[in-house]
Amino acid sequence: MITLTDVHKAFGSNRVLRGVNLTIPSGESMVIIGGSGTGKSVLLKCILGLVHPDSGTIALDGEDVETASRDAFLARFGMLFQGGALFDSLPVWQNVAFRLLRGSLKRPKADARAIAIEKLRRVGLKPETADLFPAELSGGMQKRVGLARAIAAEPEIIFFDEPTTGLDPIMAGVINQLIREIVTEMGATAMTITHDMSSVRAIADKVAMLHDGVIQWTGPVTEMDATADPYVQQFIHGRAEGPIEAVR
Repeated sequence: MITLTDVHKAFGSNRVLRGVNLTIPSGESMVIIGGSGTGKSVLLKCILGLVHPDSGTIALDGEDVETASRDAFLARFGMLFQGGALFDSLPVWQNVAFRLLRGSLKRPKADARAIAIEKLRRVGLKPETADLFPAELSGGMQKRVGLARAIAAEPEIIFFDEPTTGLDPIMAGVINQLIREIVTEMGATAMTITHDMSSVRAIADKVAMLHDGVIQWTGPVTEMDATADPYVQQFIHGRAEGPIEAVR
């Protein structure tokens, strides 16, 4: 579904991506792990076309994303943002139905509201939540609303940016389970960025380790613990000693 070939991106003298090669098969859940500042978010933004790589190619179904029609291209994606990124001035249902109320995906208002309420139900929120505002929700509820918005337009590809950040372990487990169930139900291709190893084990089919601007290791999540790769072993066990230098 998504293929990155020798992707480079620098900001001034800071070479963030130094030749990333990665394939994300259709219908699979890929989780990108790596320390803070290793370029995970930049990689995601490059795929979405929000940041343009300096060199290399990124293809979606074999089509170069640089030359794709933007509206049609972005319509295939859903996204759960790290901080929820809900619109404070809009009620919950309008947040969920945001894409369905405008642009090429526009639906009648009543239909958009009905879809929003159904998606809220899918993530475990009652219909009366629809008319609340984000400030009236807990952090876990806001994250669920963000997930409902990500799936409202039935996207083929869903990106999850640190989906459990700021949540307690129980709510993080709930969100991880919801993500896994929804991605499987929809048959969607998923790409997740996370530091949370419990999320990795719950969500991933495959894992890729990004460090020093390149993919150091990639493989099935079932092989992650057994790999001899020193970068993966240091990261998943949180060891201070190893090839990844801790920023002091």
